[in-house]
Amino acid sequence: MSDIHEAHTALGDVAARTLSNATKTVPMMGTITPRWLVHLLQWVPVEAGIYRVNKVKNETSLAVDCSSLDEKVLPQTFVDYEEWGREYRLNAVNTVLDVHTRIADLYSSPHNQIREQLRLTIETVKERQESELINNTEYGLLNNVADSMKVKTRNGSPTPDDLDELIAKVWKEPAFFLAHPRAIAAFGREATRRGTPPPTLSLFGSQFLTWRGLPLIPTDKLRITNGKTNILLLRTGESRQGVVGLYQPNLTDELSMGLSVRFMGINHKAIASYLVSLYCSLAVLTEDALGLLENVEVDNYYDYAYDYKK
Repeated sequence: MSDIHEAHTALGDVAARTLSNATKTVPMMGTITPRWLVHLLQWVPVEAGIYRVNKVKNETSLAVDCSSLDEKVLPQTFVDYEEWGREYRLNAVNTVLDVHTRIADLYSSPHNQIREQLRLTIETVKERQESELINNTEYGLLNNVADSMKVKTRNGSPTPDDLDELIAKVWKEPAFFLAHPRAIAAFGREATRRGTPPPTLSLFGSQFLTWRGLPLIPTDKLRITNGKTNILLLRTGESRQGVVGLYQPNLTDELSMGLSVRFMGINHKAIASYLVSLYCSLAVLTEDALGLLENVEVDNYYDYAYDYKK
């Protein structure tokens, strides 16, 4: 009688997965950043989309005296104002999101398609907002630095001496530095090489390098061109005559500060449209509220390694 050899097999992974449900995440998007600048600014609501910055005229000519004991001889003075201050108008960052109703109806489990489409669109709009706050040709930070508030690096790489000189410019209650992550890394290397490694500070649950107690806030919206970038130092707040963000309150279909999402209807091709709008601007209330370190080199790894070995 011949031996009967039975083939023993088991259910394979591929076949088994036909009966299982995969746990699905919401869509991930690598362009989303923390947008620290938006969190750290004081935001001022604007009536009718216009914000006027009034300033004192001939501010150094105000007469006061404390040398005379004769009360009959007192200086007389008054504070004059510029007739028309600079007016800032809110800028609109907007787009129209289209979602086919068939997609929304059939494929909204476990994640709602319209909600996720809106979430990712809003994130993109907010990323553009931060970029405009820094780079806009009219109100962006880089284009509103007074010439007297600009500092050039001594050796290309950002050093503690450079940041100290920037602090000397914005010395009235500076709030934070704003720099590209690679510029912050370059500063950290230079400071460490000199034996003064920058301490860290915890904000919003994250760690930041600091210098003289001021955090270096990273943003990728400060561009790097030919290996060079800029570092900003800001004083913030209306009461401190600093830098303030501007937004329009009480928008129709407002979702968050200055942001609205409006349903525009469904067209004859069964496509639902949503208008996503964000209204914002930025104002520098006094010249000494904003300083700039120019020509910051970030591509000097070879020089750093060479100096370190020496």
